[in-house]
Amino acid sequence: MSGMTVREVNEAGPRTVTKSESAFKAAQDVMPGGVNSPVRAFGAVGGTPRFIGKGSGAVVTDVDGNDYTDYVGSWGPMILGHAEERVVAAINKAAARGCSFGAPTEAETRLAELIIARVPSVEMVRLVNSGTEAAMSAVRLARAFTGRDAVVKFEGCYHGHADALLVQAGSGLLTFGTPSSPGVPAGTTGDTFVLPYNDPQAAERLFARHGERIAAVLVEPVAGNMGCVPPRDGFLGYLRGLCDKHEALLVFDEVMTGFRVAPGGAQELFGIEPDLTCMGKVLGGGLPMAAYGGRRDIMERVSPAGPVYQAGTLSGNPLATAAGIATLEALAEENVYETLEARSAKLAHGLADAARHAGVQVTHNRVGSMLCTFFTHRPVTDYASATTSDVRAYARFFHAMLDRGVYLAPSQFECMFVSTAHTDELIESTVAAAAGAFAEVARASTDPIGERMAT
Repeated sequence: MSGMTVREVNEAGPRTVTKSESAFKAAQDVMPGGVNSPVRAFGAVGGTPRFIGKGSGAVVTDVDGNDYTDYVGSWGPMILGHAEERVVAAINKAAARGCSFGAPTEAETRLAELIIARVPSVEMVRLVNSGTEAAMSAVRLARAFTGRDAVVKFEGCYHGHADALLVQAGSGLLTFGTPSSPGVPAGTTGDTFVLPYNDPQAAERLFARHGERIAAVLVEPVAGNMGCVPPRDGFLGYLRGLCDKHEALLVFDEVMTGFRVAPGGAQELFGIEPDLTCMGKVLGGGLPMAAYGGRRDIMERVSPAGPVYQAGTLSGNPLATAAGIATLEALAEENVYETLEARSAKLAHGLADAARHAGVQVTHNRVGSMLCTFFTHRPVTDYASATTSDVRAYARFFHAMLDRGVYLAPSQFECMFVSTAHTDELIESTVAAAAGAFAEVARASTDPIGERMAT
């Protein structure tokens, strides 16, 4: 790797203002909080966010020249690593032909064909620009198709920042302890029911009372916005059965899990087919791209084939489409998902062993190449158990790992993502770093002075 680690920089001489600190100060003058997405600001862990100058493979380099093994991966999209040569070549080739047309291109059809070929439930698809757009559009479509207004979501599941879905949401909202947002009228969320994740009995009770009002159940099949929380055995199947019984639609938000936990996403992994699916992140290969799709009879209600309006100037953008095609084609190569599974398992086991050796109580959840270390001794199966995590302990761990050249999500309630660029050697160096970081956490927990300072 080029550059020095943060620890080496700190030990090299007297403290000076870093380029990241200067960049953050300048950013705060022109952008709210200095960022364009809240969790990037390090508000949950303290300190100054690292401004990234470049990335290559599984390593990012900040503007001060410090290298980090990256497990944020742009919050999931970079499944092939940063600046993957086939993706970069596809983007460059597309850009040379023109960045946007506002007219159909053959590449859009090609990407749609790849999605339909891999995702079991999808017969038609509409490309959009973000996961928020995908979820918002899928909910509108479900309401139009069923003629009903109510939507069910789950505590700690985040489906973007559309008003109607910004209730008991995860991701940055969970980190900052905000169950919803000012500016969202009460009437906007009046038709949104919120249930505990992994609780089929609560869903049964709700449908028994309001089944005739419910248009759709919207769920992350693996909750990834309160940390990685897998579905309990039978939970997704139970939701499928309730929706069938009450003629509601089952909508999977696979923005995070799509093309990551299996070639066909979580629905392939768990063998449950929803009526509609929201996709994003991996789909765009690092560029803004998302989609929603599903049964043909439902999707044919979308304008201009049907009356349900949804549009976007940059939907199906040529650069994003090219990156998505290159990414999905690369993921189709032999043994890609087997390699991701093996390396992710190696990382999870290594982190668990390091925590145990240091005497730090944690719970590790993993599904495929998504994983999370919760600083709690309890099993984490839902929003309530996730929030028993010690966020101060996570903050110490985060900074201890950052000092050792490992970049984790600056929030307890986000996933780590493993890419095909994470080699066995990088996994081993990460586990070694974690051994030292967990030891720091253990020392802080028994040091009353350190505890007072942290408080």
